[in-house]
Amino acid sequence: MEITKSSRRQLRLHTLVFVILFLAVIGLLATATVLYKAEFDWTATGRHTLSSASIKVLERMPDTISVTAYASGGEQAPEHLRIRDLLKRYQKHKTNIELKFVDPLTNPDKVRDLGIQVEGEMIVQYGNRSEHVKSFDEASLTNSLQRLLRVGERKIVFVSGHGERNPQGRANHDYGSFLQNLAGKGIASKTVNLVQEHAIPADTAVLVIASPELSYLKGEIKLIQDYLNNGGNLLWLHDPLGKADLSELAKALGVDFPAGIILDLDIRQLGINDPSIVMAAEYPSHAITQNFTFLSLFPRVSAITTQKTAAWQYTDFLRSVPNSWLEKGNLKSAVKFDPGVDVHGPITFGVAGMHEIKSTAAKPDEKPDTDKAPKMQRVVVIGDGDFLSNAFLGNQGNQQLGENIINWLAQDDNFIDIPPTTAPGTKLSLSETSWALLGGFFFLVLPAILIGIGLFIWLRRRKR
Repeated sequence: MEITKSSRRQLRLHTLVFVILFLAVIGLLATATVLYKAEFDWTATGRHTLSSASIKVLERMPDTISVTAYASGGEQAPEHLRIRDLLKRYQKHKTNIELKFVDPLTNPDKVRDLGIQVEGEMIVQYGNRSEHVKSFDEASLTNSLQRLLRVGERKIVFVSGHGERNPQGRANHDYGSFLQNLAGKGIASKTVNLVQEHAIPADTAVLVIASPELSYLKGEIKLIQDYLNNGGNLLWLHDPLGKADLSELAKALGVDFPAGIILDLDIRQLGINDPSIVMAAEYPSHAITQNFTFLSLFPRVSAITTQKTAAWQYTDFLRSVPNSWLEKGNLKSAVKFDPGVDVHGPITFGVAGMHEIKSTAAKPDEKPDTDKAPKMQRVVVIGDGDFLSNAFLGNQGNQQLGENIINWLAQDDNFIDIPPTTAPGTKLSLSETSWALLGGFFFLVLPAILIGIGLFIWLRRRKR
């Protein structure tokens, strides 16, 4: 091709157009990086992405959330960076989250008055309520937001004095771990001995009867019935092997516990050889089990039947699998389904009841409020008390199911489908043998492989 003045001008023009277009594309890409942002979390547990539980909490908090962090140093200080990184995850889903830093070294009086104890401690405020957060992790911050979202602290009260499970205990059969989780979400607990105190606390949101070993006195039964007659909410956890006689209370509630224990042979699919551990895989439709998709395990379960009374309207929400049955024979011998004696599954072992609370009579000059929805009291009866114990709480969805039950009884329906947040595992635990094999590989095998490769390359070059 002959280079002429005309062709040279065309080449220069093409080059100029290419440079202009190239710079325009670079400018557009730079503008796009400012206007748009894309992030990808490729960690195995998604630890840098806000969990669905936290997002659900934010969706129920329309007003502004103010966060004040008390951390010294400049913007590049470690605490500043960690707090900003944590809050950015929340601000992606809720724009009206305000973050402000205060240097505790320049405001000692304010720090002392507010009770700031650790570097980087945050005060989260929503409305006229506030919470202190001392850990830079999602679980701590989301739990604080849940407590702020609750209208007042809920208090569940456990009846004691008859061999019931200890809500603060650490033994396998106690409820210490479960109640510790509830405390982090704004639900406090205490015990009441009705023989000594002769009354159920007035601020009780839920009264809990947790598998007593001894029968209640008539006066105690009357106190519980008076509590129910006044609109109180009740959780009754009944163990099939318990010897306590609460038949009078069961009659008042319209429930019964048929003799026998539910057996579930399908439990072997989970590698469990004890058929007395019942698996709940599918749940009848109810607010407690709304969006609940986890398995739950129940050791030693009693069946429950309900009477169709005008007072209580019951709904089954826990049933055993179809391949189960209510065993009424001797469990020490080989168990098998006996037609005509045993009852084939699925068997109901958890019911939720509601009862309309009659409003007080209006004064003669007042008109009744017909637009206001009637207030309903709630009761849950379950034929097992082990599923919330320290020994079984970590199995499948037991913890979340327990929290759903408490939230429903305490009239906090908005919290039912918020699952508990769990921190991802960040520690590697190996046995001594595994550590020895790992050390041997890096100190012996790997150096030997590298030396072998070097000798092979050296010999090949020497032969050339």
